[in-house]
Amino acid sequence: MNANQTVFEYLIKKLYDYGVRHVFGVPGDYALGFFHELELSNLEVVNTCDEQGAGFAADAYARVNGLGVVCVTYSVGSLKVANSTAQAFAEKSPVIVISGAPGVKERLENPLLHHKVGSFDTQLKVFEQLTVASTIINDAEIAGKEIDRVLSAAIRNKQPVYIELPRDMGTEIVTPYKTSLVFDQNTDKNVLKEALVEAVTIINSSKKPVILAGVEIHRFGFQKLLLKIIEKTNIPIACTLLGKTVISENHPRFLGIYEGAMGREDVKDYVESSDCLILLGTFMTDINLGIYTAHLEKGSSIYVTSEKISIHYHTFENIQMEEFLQGFLNSDLKFHKTNNIPHPIHPVQTKPIKGKNVSVSYLFQSLNWFLDDNTIVITDPGDAMFGAVDMTIHKAAEFLAPAYYASLGFAVPASIGTQLIKPKLRPLVLVGDGAFQMTGMELSTSVRYGLNPIIVVLNNEGYGTERPMLDGRFNDVLLWDFCQIPKLLNSGLSFNIKTEDQLEDALDEVKKYTKSFCILDVHLDPHDSSMALQRLTKALGKRISKSM
Repeated sequence: MNANQTVFEYLIKKLYDYGVRHVFGVPGDYALGFFHELELSNLEVVNTCDEQGAGFAADAYARVNGLGVVCVTYSVGSLKVANSTAQAFAEKSPVIVISGAPGVKERLENPLLHHKVGSFDTQLKVFEQLTVASTIINDAEIAGKEIDRVLSAAIRNKQPVYIELPRDMGTEIVTPYKTSLVFDQNTDKNVLKEALVEAVTIINSSKKPVILAGVEIHRFGFQKLLLKIIEKTNIPIACTLLGKTVISENHPRFLGIYEGAMGREDVKDYVESSDCLILLGTFMTDINLGIYTAHLEKGSSIYVTSEKISIHYHTFENIQMEEFLQGFLNSDLKFHKTNNIPHPIHPVQTKPIKGKNVSVSYLFQSLNWFLDDNTIVITDPGDAMFGAVDMTIHKAAEFLAPAYYASLGFAVPASIGTQLIKPKLRPLVLVGDGAFQMTGMELSTSVRYGLNPIIVVLNNEGYGTERPMLDGRFNDVLLWDFCQIPKLLNSGLSFNIKTEDQLEDALDEVKKYTKSFCILDVHLDPHDSSMALQRLTKALGKRISKSM
């Protein structure tokens, strides 16, 4: 490290060295010094309308880039990113949460400073529950080591970390030491060999093996390794909703999305009839498994994650996921001849009927045809996400959705983080009218930074996914006139869409207009829903009737 680096300078250089180019946040007095240093650095500050928006933007940035950063002030700022940090933790997204804080000297005699809650370490205790590592930089002698330790944990575990910066520590000189990112290499070679022998034997003797790939393939960057395994073995692959686009959905061995009864019947039947299911980096969550309508036999599964490997009923500890996958690829794996496998439904150009009301089904068919190689799909939870299940994404890693933690309000700010790090991709944002009201203000940030997302609002007059569960006035929201937003922001185009022909005309215009954002207010029947949600509702209905 360079001599005479301040704490602020050291942290900023580390972030830049690890590929960060943007820092999202909202300034406040305890963080102003760090924001000033950021503005003088090679990193661009993206100050959003609200801290939660900054957190979601950093989360999406991390999913695409490998590391994201959100910077906020003490308590009133930091506690507003607790939700987005929890989502990043649950879905393995490496976000660095940096919080300004009262100075070390200011804390003497425990004064009642503004923004303080309880004791000065209350905020730290909160984030200790939401991150994989945390620290308060209150000693310049170990500041460098602490920053490296925490950043290493984020990169190694693909989960968020927390760094608290007392404002009087920023200009302190970091004590030099030999810096390095230290990763635990704890694979037991004998255990690895035994696990590989058992796995290969089972796969080679199986008649209908299937790979079910999940989100950890995305987070740890194992897509190329996965493709090599598929090419060597010819084994068909499906993925979970959280792992969608782990490979291109046009790949000849790709089956589609598997999520129990929510997914297509042919994919469900093929996966569940496999005599050897190879789960790679998959989270067995309720949404991934179609609210537990999935039927996967543990006795015929090989389950590989970053934490452990299970083969049938045997569990193998102390094996790095990458080493297992690499050893798997180098093993004597059989080439499987499998024919007549399902494939995603090829997009078909829609033929609008003039004056006919837009249905959810028609909307997603039309959007599926609209997609091209330069589009990344970003969805909020709810039918915006469920409807996207059957969309065919052209390239790998071009779909983002909080399909496990499922926090509303993710998609609009996520488009900011995504497009800043991948400017050649234009985000197609699918969001419900209720979710838009939570963070849609971040379109203001999109305008400030010259971004041009396409926002499709599924306007079904409230929280449409909840209505079939239990309806009431609590599911209603104020009906916004979304078409007035361009006038409010003095930028962008809007489209008021009620019929199929209006939708097609709007999408034609959207392709031509790239100067700023486009917002499509698509009016839908409050009781209409996507094919995926209808499939799930039907399956759950059968389950309930059998139990009565």
